[in-house]
Amino acid sequence: MIEKFKTLLVVKSSLISLYLALTIPLPFISINNLKIFSVILTLSGLFLIFSITSDHVETCNSKISYKTNFISKILGRDNWEIYWKDIKEIISFPTSQGSKVYYFKTKNDNNYLIPQRIEDFGKFLSIVSDNTDINTKQINYISPLWTYKLLTLLSVFMIFGELFSFLS
Repeated sequence: MIEKFKTLLVVKSSLISLYLALTIPLPFISINNLKIFSVILTLSGLFLIFSITSDHVETCNSKISYKTNFISKILGRDNWEIYWKDIKEIISFPTSQGSKVYYFKTKNDNNYLIPQRIEDFGKFLSIVSDNTDINTKQINYISPLWTYKLLTLLSVFMIFGELFSFLS
């Protein structure tokens, strides 16, 4: 049975709202000759944000796969898949913000980043544990989910402030 794990909605909304908060003013402050161009660039960037947040993970009885789209591939993210039998261990590395990122280490000594910003993360970890017999209890989201919610809220306030100031 194939299970699909998409990027968390709260992560997508934080990135999209932050992007909009930073780019909505551009068409308003650009010179008249560049207004249409700035709108086109803003919409193109929005398309890119939607694209890069649509990557997902798939699991089945034999393997785990990370699937990207064309835009993500252009930006350097590749698809990968690992058969459960090839995963030797899970290793962790600290981040500069005091969190940890985790990697699947294969029998060939290749490392694959474990996606930590996906829906049903607990279920995903359970599937990993069941198929590899590796303890996944120490693995958690890379950042607390409230940070994404706070970023979304602050970005929405910025958007409303920008729209209010430019429309009045």
